[in-house]
Amino acid sequence: MLEILLERCRDVSAYTRSRVLQVWAELCEERSISIGLWNEVASVAAGRLEDKSSIVRKSALTLLIMMLEHNPFGPQLKITSFEATLEKYKTKLSELEPNVPSEAVSDNSDSEVENGNDEKDSLSEGKNVNTGEESITDSFLDEVENGIAGKDSSLPDISNLEQIRALVASLESGLRFSKCISATMPILVQLMASSSATDVENSILLLMRCKQFQIDGSEACLRKMLPLVFSQDKPIREAVENAFITIYITKSPAETAKNIMNLAIDSNIGDLAALEFIIGALVSKGDITSSITAALWDFFCFNVRGTTAEQSRGALSVLCMAAKSFPSILSYHLQDIIDIGFGRWAKVEPLLARAACIALQRLSEDDKKKLLSSNGQRLFAILESLVIGSLPDGVWYTAADKAIGAIYSVHPNPEALAAKLAKKSLSSLFDCSESCSSTIVQVGKLGRFLFILSHIAMNHLVYIESCVKKIQKQKAKKEKKVAEGQSVDANGATPVDVPKGNGINSELGLAASEDAILDTLSERAEKEILSGASNDKNLIGVCAPFLSKLCRNFSLIQKYPELHASAMLALCRLMIIDAEFCEANLQLLFTVVESAPSETVRSNCTIALGDLAVRFPNLLEPWTENMYARLRDPSVSVRKNAVLVLSHLILNDMMKVKGYIYEMAMRLEDEDERISNLAKLFFHELSKKGSNPIYNLLPDMLGKLSNHNMERESFCSIMQFLIGSIKKDKQTETLVEKLCSRFSGVSDVRQWEYISYCLSQLGFTEKGMKKLMESFKTYEHVLFEESVMENFSNIVNKAKKFAKPELKSCIEEFEEKLNKFHVEKKEQEITARNAEVHKQKVASLEGLMVVNKIREDSAEEDITDEGKDGEIIDPSIEGVTRCVTKVSKVQSVEKECSVASSEVTDTGLGGMEVQSPRFFMRATAGASKSRAKKPEVKDLNVDTSASVRRKTRSRKR
Repeated sequence: MLEILLERCRDVSAYTRSRVLQVWAELCEERSISIGLWNEVASVAAGRLEDKSSIVRKSALTLLIMMLEHNPFGPQLKITSFEATLEKYKTKLSELEPNVPSEAVSDNSDSEVENGNDEKDSLSEGKNVNTGEESITDSFLDEVENGIAGKDSSLPDISNLEQIRALVASLESGLRFSKCISATMPILVQLMASSSATDVENSILLLMRCKQFQIDGSEACLRKMLPLVFSQDKPIREAVENAFITIYITKSPAETAKNIMNLAIDSNIGDLAALEFIIGALVSKGDITSSITAALWDFFCFNVRGTTAEQSRGALSVLCMAAKSFPSILSYHLQDIIDIGFGRWAKVEPLLARAACIALQRLSEDDKKKLLSSNGQRLFAILESLVIGSLPDGVWYTAADKAIGAIYSVHPNPEALAAKLAKKSLSSLFDCSESCSSTIVQVGKLGRFLFILSHIAMNHLVYIESCVKKIQKQKAKKEKKVAEGQSVDANGATPVDVPKGNGINSELGLAASEDAILDTLSERAEKEILSGASNDKNLIGVCAPFLSKLCRNFSLIQKYPELHASAMLALCRLMIIDAEFCEANLQLLFTVVESAPSETVRSNCTIALGDLAVRFPNLLEPWTENMYARLRDPSVSVRKNAVLVLSHLILNDMMKVKGYIYEMAMRLEDEDERISNLAKLFFHELSKKGSNPIYNLLPDMLGKLSNHNMERESFCSIMQFLIGSIKKDKQTETLVEKLCSRFSGVSDVRQWEYISYCLSQLGFTEKGMKKLMESFKTYEHVLFEESVMENFSNIVNKAKKFAKPELKSCIEEFEEKLNKFHVEKKEQEITARNAEVHKQKVASLEGLMVVNKIREDSAEEDITDEGKDGEIIDPSIEGVTRCVTKVSKVQSVEKECSVASSEVTDTGLGGMEVQSPRFFMRATAGASKSRAKKPEVKDLNVDTSASVRRKTRSRKR
């Protein structure tokens, strides 16, 4: 019976497969699956994770979760632990059986496993076998719980040979089960990117169980779960948060703090952003309590024994994440942030200073004022030394970035300190001692100076925008008070401190004029970043032309990749600030992003193009095609950034979806799996906007993709994915008309095949089939192609499955019509080809006859010319010569025609039968050979002598 259940897991029906897997899950919950069948069931369930049906995948995931929860092998399923323990028991078994080789032992253990399967399957109802299984499992559980698998402690004293053999077999089964679950990790990562919410939720649950049982690879897969917290589906976000709470938050605050801290240390930028979102949500809900934050402060302040500088930095990073929701978390440790974050530990772990700068930016306004009053001068001196200091390049850029940001966040007058930093950086650039004569040192200092200058300019732009927002916020509060005062006045009470004349100002439009004045001041302040209030430029404005010229000197700057990266990054930042500077250097930017040898430079410029498109959309609009061209870059990082930038711009309505969107569609089949997944995510989100823009873009993408020299499998995969996102029946019916109309507009057989394939991928309704039948005349001329006919046959076969009896008869008639036209058009095509071949043969034959006639005429003219010269020619010799020449020409023509033509008799126009050239020439040759040579020579002599006599008479006259 169990064997039948295993076979039914591969049934044709998706419902049957799903229901059988559910039965196995119930058997597993009841502990009715023997160890012998355990791994076979697990392998079947793992294989069903890639099933095409979502209900089957859901049942397979549920079964694997159940098997982990009720597995008979113990609470820890590490492969290394199983292998170590198994090796020890095999050694002990070989000692007890000295005469049996190790290979024989393993064979015996395998055979005993199989024998055990038969016994347990047949005697599962008996108590003796169950008792034996429980004793083996209990001994192994005690062994794992006591940590014997990973330690060198002595093994349990089992002297019975049969018990050791059974234990070895059990350990081998456990090892196979652990490897089977570990092998599913890549599939679970793919399922987390599925469009089905149930796949994502159950994959997260299975990964959570795998982490609890310490399955190899589960930790890395769980990190890929974190970005799903940004999903628009609420169940998925809740599943991620619940999994995070279950895995990382424990009853012990110190252990919880350590788990989150280690997670932050090992995470990349994307994971850190997701972790920050999760921690902010958990702090708001109260799942991260004050005791956990206190434990994090203990790690940061080195109050916990054995804490490293890296762990201190991780703890401060987590506290900064929590402070984004509740800034008061940092209020009582301001002095610790300065002393430890910028103290001696920062020299051991330079990134600790970066984390301290982030903490300063997360302070509340009251805490900033408190910090300025107590440690303001010391703090800014530390930040200044951090920017001008001599940290390694790998750390300096990120530390200087956050330090300048902290200055603009905390300092009451940041432009004064920023100007001081810029001047010091410029003076250090040219302040070179006698020993410092190396060009490399100067290049490094120049790169740092350009970074500082451009980053100050960028932060100053953000500072101006923040000041404008503050003014607007104060104005909104003021208007709100006025509105509240007017409402109180309307109720009969006397308003307090309500300014007079506000109603008159609003009527006269003075409020709008205030907004216009504010916008004008903001624009003027932004322009002054590159050029001062007067005609004189400031330091940044003076360096801008120098930076532009430096970036244009390709021969010089490409010798120093680091300088090239810093210079182009600085140029992009200055372009973001000023529209005129952007327009003047836009051509340079696209030249660099297309032809720069450095992958880092091209990647940075691609990201900058996204910022420029947001800042100055009208300037970037003519360059849309060049932006899409970055999707074809040979570098993986450039293509990935291009996909991210364009996805952000299009999904947020900052860029119109134009005809170049097919470039993004081609990334669906990118060789890099991550880029392919990002492109799929983009089109999945795009299909949710409005009335699904993919519906309008599909015909154009079909035409553009079919003109590209791409493999048929790639094209079919792309179009199948895109067509699958069109769910509405009305859109599908309209697409049938649009695609059918394209048959008459193209003449390429390959495009006919692609259009018919796209039609076969549509989900046809009754109306859709009727429209396909009505559009028959648009595609009847292409039915002679086998591939096109095959796609139409697939459409008919799919339509028969859902069709009603009335429609089914129409479909059958349509199928007969298709087959009839297919045969007729194929015959017509063959006839047309034969006619064309025949025309070519007749033309070649006529050409040969004309050539022969021309040669004969030229021969006669030669004879006439010789007669004119007064030469006497013997007519008999002349006739023989012409006869030989004629015969040789006939033989040469026969040879050529025998190679070029066939021996088949074709039917020409008007029903006349035309013999093939070879047959005709052979007949001519035979006739010439059948004649006697002497009469032919006489005839020739007579003709020649007659012509000579006529010419002689004409001369005498």
